[in-house]
Order: sequence, then C-alpha cells, then structure tokens
Amino acid sequence: MLFGAIINQLQRAPPFTSAADNVVVKEINFVNSYNSPNGGNKNRRTPAVAAMIAGDKNSFYQCGFSGVQDTLWDDQGRHYFDHCTIEGAVDFIFGTGQSIYQSCVIHVLGEALETGFSGYITAQGRTNPNDANGFVFKNCRVYGTGSALLGRAWRGYARVIFYDSELRQVVSPEGWNAWDFRGHENQLTFVEYGCYGKGADTSGRVKWVKYSLENMRELVSINFIDNEGWLRKQPS
Repeated sequence: MLFGAIINQLQRAPPFTSAADNVVVKEINFVNSYNSPNGGNKNRRTPAVAAMIAGDKNSFYQCGFSGVQDTLWDDQGRHYFDHCTIEGAVDFIFGTGQSIYQSCVIHVLGEALETGFSGYITAQGRTNPNDANGFVFKNCRVYGTGSALLGRAWRGYARVIFYDSELRQVVSPEGWNAWDFRGHENQLTFVEYGCYGKGADTSGRVKWVKYSLENMRELVSINFIDNEGWLRKQPS
C-alpha cells in the first residue's frame, strides 16, 4: 500500500494507524494538535498520538510527525524512517518497534513543557534480552528549545542507539533516565557512538550509558531490520 496525504487531527486518539504489513508512506505529515503550544488551545498536556505504526515492513520517506506527548507510537514490527521529521516534548518516539531512523530530524518542543521540566525524546519498550526490537538513530539531527533527555526506559530492557548523529545543546547533560528501573541499569542498552555537537558532551552523562557494543555493526546496519531485502522490493 502507498499513501500520500496530510492528516491533522485535534484529539487524543491517533489520526493515523498502520496495522498492515508492507506499507510505504511518502511525503505525508501526521499532526495531533490536541495540546500543541502553537494550536491556540487550552488543553493540558497529555498523551496525544499523531501516528501509531503496528504493521511489519513499514517504511516512511520524508514524512512529518508532530505532537507534544507520545507523538509517534512505534508500536511493533520492523520499520524504516528516512529523512523524516519527528517533533514533540515528552516520550515523543515510543513503543517496541524494531526501527531505524535514517537521516531524520528530531525536534524538541521545549515551549510545551512546564517551567523547569525536562523532556524525553524516546521511551523504548523492550521487555527481555532476547527481544530483537530497539530504536536506532543514524546520521540524525537533534535540536529544539528547552532541554530533553535522549531517552528513558519504558520497559526493563529498553534499547536505543544514537549513531553518528548531531546532538545540539537541547540534549540534557545526563542524557538518559532509567525511570522505573533504577538499580537495573545494567539491563538497559542506551548507546551513543560517534555523535557530535554541544549536546554530545558526555562529561555529565549517567555512568551507565554505553559508548560501544560488541555487536554495534550489526545493530546499525540495515540488516537490523532487513536481512531479507524487503526494503528493495517495496515500490519506489
């Protein structure tokens, strides 16, 4: 299936849900302005998903995902995001998807947060060490207003990698949060490798963040999501 449109919805429910396999989406913007600071509304900040992706072998090219909290629900399945823009303030890329974000722009909306509150870019939900899922950000750019951590652990074996990406000053010095899994940080796989920019300064990072892995090449390769060649077989 191939989609191309603009979807904007002012409500908490996702304006777009993809549950089918082998979906290709190009040049579409998904917006949930329920509590957007630019939407002129008075709704309090609360989860308001712009898109939920639950099918396998889904790919998105030059798409936009805009919200405040829980913008992109990368729920489950293998997904590829290429030159997309994702913006929000709290847990705005979350779920248990097995996904590569290639050359994407990650925009933090600090103006949507209460004064003194730090946001979170990811909340990944890997539940055990044998799960294949995780989020890999390659050659991405993280910028915005206010401050945000790169991620917090939604589940006990969360896995997020920022690889060769530009991290601007919006990234909080500590970088990561174990959330409800303090004391079990050894189970978490939060990795920064080859990143640069003011936000890539690791001197203030939490002590348990990783800067390389034995299987790093395997995780940042396209084979992490595609060892069958399904991306090449999809319509261009």
